[in-house]
Amino acid sequence: MSQTPWHTTDWFTSPWNFAPEVLADIHLPPKVRIHDITLRDGEQQAGIVFNMDDKLRIAEKLAELGVQRIEAGMPIVSPSDAAAIKEIVKRNLGPEIFAFSRCMIDDVKRAVDCGVQGVVMEVPSSQHIVQKAYRWELEKAIELSITSTRYAHEQGLYVVFFPIDSSRAEIDWFLDLITRVATEGHMDALAVVDTFGVLSPHAIPYLVKKIRARIKQPLEAHFHMDYGMGVANTILGVASGIEVIHSTVLGIGERAGNTPMEETVLALRTMYDCDLGLNLNVLTDLARLVRDLSGSYVPSNRPVVGEMLYNVESGIITSWVRNCGHADITEVFPFRWELVGQRPVQPVLGKGSGVDSVKFWLDKLGIDGASEEEVMEILVRVKALSLQHKRLLSEDEFRGIVASVLDAAAV
Repeated sequence: MSQTPWHTTDWFTSPWNFAPEVLADIHLPPKVRIHDITLRDGEQQAGIVFNMDDKLRIAEKLAELGVQRIEAGMPIVSPSDAAAIKEIVKRNLGPEIFAFSRCMIDDVKRAVDCGVQGVVMEVPSSQHIVQKAYRWELEKAIELSITSTRYAHEQGLYVVFFPIDSSRAEIDWFLDLITRVATEGHMDALAVVDTFGVLSPHAIPYLVKKIRARIKQPLEAHFHMDYGMGVANTILGVASGIEVIHSTVLGIGERAGNTPMEETVLALRTMYDCDLGLNLNVLTDLARLVRDLSGSYVPSNRPVVGEMLYNVESGIITSWVRNCGHADITEVFPFRWELVGQRPVQPVLGKGSGVDSVKFWLDKLGIDGASEEEVMEILVRVKALSLQHKRLLSEDEFRGIVASVLDAAAV
């Protein structure tokens, strides 16, 4: 850890994050990895369809980012899904390639045929969802888990056991299930799964402690965003020793989506000094690629990758930008745009602009000689036009205002 991990050339977060009393409750594993699920769980968002070319392009960009694993899809879904997984494996991009399957031997066979290195194997793990949603006898879930995970291991696959809805399960039933699979079947790792996004951050250390009392296999965090808790829960999981993060680009996925990768990895890097070994400057390009291929709407102020994060309308903030310059820009923004591949800061013109906003644009356009009174008149007109149209002004509109003000002054 550097002397000031909260304040580097690339970011400026809070020193309180690293107070000894805070660090005493954080137990980061030696290595944290990303298991990207954009191509499987992300595509399960209603209305998103990735074709073969889409999946290859996203996988290539994920490899450029440096993710350690890509969950390329679920072969049983369709022949096209299986074909895409096979092609991604064939490309040998760098990350380990996993498939997703039910705890059924036929599903595992499909994964083996695709040539993947590992498989994430799902089974219902709360008594109510087994009985009401699946309409199975409880013992069926256990028997399928034991036989299919053992079979997957025999085929040479790395097995991540994935108990659906475990966060709403009766705790002893859930712990007995994972204990039996670990001892009678096989698991190389256990996914801690919050299928419906209903865990609170404070419950994460409790759950990890309970699991650790039963099994010693590595743990992986798979959380959803129904209450917006996915990032916080994932970070609390990592702080409790969870080693692998399941996340999607832009947080796409079922209902409110999965834990978004961008916020999670950047928060870990800048607030916890936890370096996942990723090329963070690829994040924005990756997000925009997934946005375009998925047709997802991305708010302009979305954390890390939003289009307008580095647009500044407020007059006082524009003054800060002008005063600080590039060298001290983390006085104004918590992290530099270069860190995540964003474009540089750009003061914009609107109802909230101030005198320094006008001066910035006059300098940018090479317009000299405006008096303080003329600058104020330009500002008044900028604010009025923005209010009239309820939007920012274009460069041409600003030029028109400047010309009318300076021409009038010359008469």
